[in-house]
Order: sequence, then C-alpha cells, then structure tokens
Amino acid sequence: FLHPQRNQWSPPPLSKVLDLPPENLIKSISAVPVSKKRHVADFQLSIASIIENSSSDCSAQDLHLQAQQLAERLKCDSVVSEISAGPGMVNFTINRELLAKTVLQQVWKDGSEYGVKSELFSTVPRQKAVIEFSSPNIAKKFHIGHLRSTIVGNFIANLKVALGHEVVRINYLGDWGMQFGLLGVGFQSFGNKEKLKSSPLQHLFEVYVQINKAAEDENTKKLAKDFFRKLEEHDEQTLSIWKQFRDLSIEEYIRIYKRLGVHFDEYSGESFYQGKAQEVLKMLEDKGLLQKTIKGTGVVDLSEKKDLSTFSTVMRSDGTSLYITRQVSQSVDLAAAIDRMNKHSWDTMIYVTDKSQNNHFQHLFQILKLMGYDWAERCQHVSFGLVQGMKTRRGEVIFLEDVLNEVRSRMLQNMTSTKTTREIQDPVETAEKVGLAALIIQDFRGLLSSDYQFSWDRALQSRGDTGVFLQYTHARLHSLEQMHGNAELTDVNVACLQEPNAISVLQHLLRYDEVLYRSSQDLQPKHIVSYLLTLSHLAAIAHKTLPVKGSAPDVAQARLCLFHAARSVLANGMKLLGITPVTQM
Repeated sequence: FLHPQRNQWSPPPLSKVLDLPPENLIKSISAVPVSKKRHVADFQLSIASIIENSSSDCSAQDLHLQAQQLAERLKCDSVVSEISAGPGMVNFTINRELLAKTVLQQVWKDGSEYGVKSELFSTVPRQKAVIEFSSPNIAKKFHIGHLRSTIVGNFIANLKVALGHEVVRINYLGDWGMQFGLLGVGFQSFGNKEKLKSSPLQHLFEVYVQINKAAEDENTKKLAKDFFRKLEEHDEQTLSIWKQFRDLSIEEYIRIYKRLGVHFDEYSGESFYQGKAQEVLKMLEDKGLLQKTIKGTGVVDLSEKKDLSTFSTVMRSDGTSLYITRQVSQSVDLAAAIDRMNKHSWDTMIYVTDKSQNNHFQHLFQILKLMGYDWAERCQHVSFGLVQGMKTRRGEVIFLEDVLNEVRSRMLQNMTSTKTTREIQDPVETAEKVGLAALIIQDFRGLLSSDYQFSWDRALQSRGDTGVFLQYTHARLHSLEQMHGNAELTDVNVACLQEPNAISVLQHLLRYDEVLYRSSQDLQPKHIVSYLLTLSHLAAIAHKTLPVKGSAPDVAQARLCLFHAARSVLANGMKLLGITPVTQM
C-alpha cells in the first residue's frame, strides 16, 4: 500500500487508476486518527490534494462525488479489505492480520529509527543546522525563560539529529557589558573567593544584588566604568577576574545541564565578538548602510521608503558597538552570525528565545540581507511565550536548580505515598526523571508562542495528560515485559490481535511518522506530545482489557509483542522531547 513507512504493502491499482506516479501520492494518503467512539479505516486519500488547482475550483459536493466515483473504480484485494467514500476522502481498511504483522515487524526492525525511515522524509535533504539556545547571562538569574529556551532548543536539536541532520548546539552566553563593571567593583567590596568556588551563580547573584543598591552612587558608577574600560582594554588583572567569573559559571551550568540531559558543542558569548563587531560596523559604513543620528548613534535604515520610519541601532554615540542588552546588541549578533557561517558552513541557523526578541531577530536578518548575505533567508527565530506563576514553596524562582530540586522533592513525596516506591533502586533519580517529564510535557502541550500559567498540581498528576502519566505507562509496559519474558516476533500469531483495542494501538502506531513529519516542518513539539499521550491512553486500555497473564501461550505472546511495540515508540518519542524514560516507578 502506498504510504510512508508502509512501503511493503503491495499497492492496489491506485496509481494506475489515477494515472499518477506512486511518489506523487505519498503525501496525499494519511493514516486515520483513532476514534474512541467508532471504528475507523486505516488510511484516507484526500481527493483535493491530488486534483491540481482544486482549492478554488471544487466545491465540497464535487469532491464528495469524485471520492465516490474513485471508490467505485478501485477493487479490494489481499491487502485492502474495504474501500469506502467519505467527505472528500476515499477510505481504505487493510486486511487486519496483514496490518498487525506489518506494523509489528516495522517497529521491531527499525527500533529507535521507526518513523524516521518513512518515505515522507525521503525527499528531505540532510542538512547542517546550527542551533543557538539557552544562552543565560553570566552572574544573573538563570530565570525560567532560560529553562524554556533550553528544553525547546534541546527538542529541536534532538529531532534534527534523529532525522539524520548534522547539528551544532551553541550556548551564546551574555558574558560582556557594563554589568561586569558593576560586578567587578561589587566583588572587590562584597566578594568571597570560597563562596565563588562552591556556588558561583548564587554568590555572584548575591554580589550583583548588593552592588546594585549602590549603582546610583556617582563614585560606584565611576568605579564600574573604570573596571569595564580596563576589561575592554584587556588589562590582565581585570580580565583574569572576569575569566574566573565566566569559567566557574560555565562549570556550574554544565552540571545543571547534565541534570536536564542537555549538552552543548560550543560555549560562545558576546565577549568573543567585540573586535569583530567593530569590523561589522566598518563593513556597514563601507556599504553606505550606517547612518548617524543627531545624537551620534549609528543606525541602519530598514524602512521601505528609506525615511528611517523603521531602523535598527547598531552603535553607541561614543562609537562602540552596543551590548547593553541583547535587544540592542545588533552589531555583536551580526558578527556572530557571519562568523558561524564562515566556521560551520551551515544550511540553517535557528535562534531559540522568548518572543520579546522577535523584533531584534527580524532586524538582524534584514541587516544581514542588506549586507548582501543571501543566507540570511535560512536563519530562523523560534520564539516562545512566557511562563507565569512558577514558584517554589520558599517563594519566587531565581535559579533553574531551585525548580529542579523542587520538582524532585514534590515527586519523591508523591511516590513515597504509593506502596511500590520502596522497591525502586534509586528513588531520588527516578523522581528527578519523572519530575522533569512533568515540566517538559506541561511546557510542550500548547503552541510554543503561547504564554501559560504554570501549576505544580496539574503538572504532577499521575492520571490525565501529564509527563507523569507517560512515565507511568512506560514503566508499567516495561515491567510487563520483565514479568513475562521478552517478546519474540519470529512466530507471533497475528490472528490473536484482532480485538478493537489491539487494532486501535496498531492504527495509532501507523501515524507516528506523520506526526514526526509535522513537527519537523513547524518545529512544534505539541504534535508529538499529543501523539504520545493518546498512545499511552490506548495502551492503558489495551493493558486493562487484553491480559497477558492467564492467556493461551500464542495469545500472550502476540499481546506481549503489541505492548513491546507501543513501549518502544513511546520511549523513542519521549527521548526526542528530552525525557529519559524510567523503567520503575
């Protein structure tokens, strides 16, 4: 049958009847979503998608008529047991035993690559992607926005790697700017070397808070300016203090990222591009793109009529590039983009930040284009909304580690109240992995660009659409396999998998590649989240109604194979989202 991942179904005469090459039909045929209320077919062919220029020419009635006419011309065979017409669709039901056999064999054979080897991806070129994500500011709060950037960027990187692309993960740190003048002066007054070594982020944050109270004092301002000027002039002693702040912070970040299951190929930062930013300003000037305002700042005119109605500021009035905050660090970001292209020769570059920076990136890409860099069109900004209401029991969240500790302790408390936890080998680590799944699923359920209200109670529910439920389902299916021995596919009697609840799981497994394809197109994790939650609910119903224990040996073996396939796909999807599946809970 003609469909991604299903290239071993023998085709009915569909391409002949339509007089279309088989590859033209791949994206027109899709697996039908499982319905709890009624029996559904396995595949549907969209009439609109195979009629060229159909969008405006055909009414719903025409499409329905054409679907009926096509359904009448097609014949059932050993593969397709039923053909019917629906609204603008032709529905196909596959021979039930063939469906079970083929799906189970495919999941078994492809393992972690199930869905990825689909024909849907056959025309997608393998590319090199640079992904910039997380990007906290050294010595400032690692706030919850950075958590979102970290888990979203990690998901995109995981997905790209799974689909065979080469990925460079870059953490672009806020490690330069006037705040380091303040911090240097603050450390001289309030700093403690022992505290700096034992918990750098916490200590630098405390120092920053203290010195900020005095930031309006003229003397403090002067000292901070002097410290930062020395830093810009590469004064050895000043640079070594700054370097210590940076290195110790990165060490601590790496430890925290490890808890999140996240790694980076490169730790870069604004400090790397100070000299290069000056070169970019010179390039802008040479190309006639840099204009001076009355105040002396340097701007690039981005308006269509060239009347400065839209512009981007790239230079301070004292002639230096801007790096006060990311919103105005255009020349530094321009230098970084150009440098990355020279260094990595990427096909696509993705920036993952919150949506308040939409303008910044729009301007950045526009300026690159004006500078003659055509590859600016292959730059992409994936933006996300804000998380509201994330508090720990002690109050406001300051550091990411507070969130991780909180979710672990709450999860451990929930697990302790259930009778099975005593048998878990490492309850603390399990609580951490389950807790992280809870955070990720709550975050990824909606559109990334939406703001959402965080709720501990909702995130940590063991029933319902939560990360805890996904982990629970995975652990349960794993223990089923442990209890009854690993399933063997060689001699499975697929005639034993004809119950509606077994068919529902098989039909759902058919759709996995389409869901991956959709997420790969719009980089939204919600498609995969929704798919895995449905898979878990269907597997839970099947687990309840199709017992392995006490069934005849061939029935038990067939059901074990079904549950193994469901667990395998569930684990694959969870790993893409950045979740480590647990085997006990």
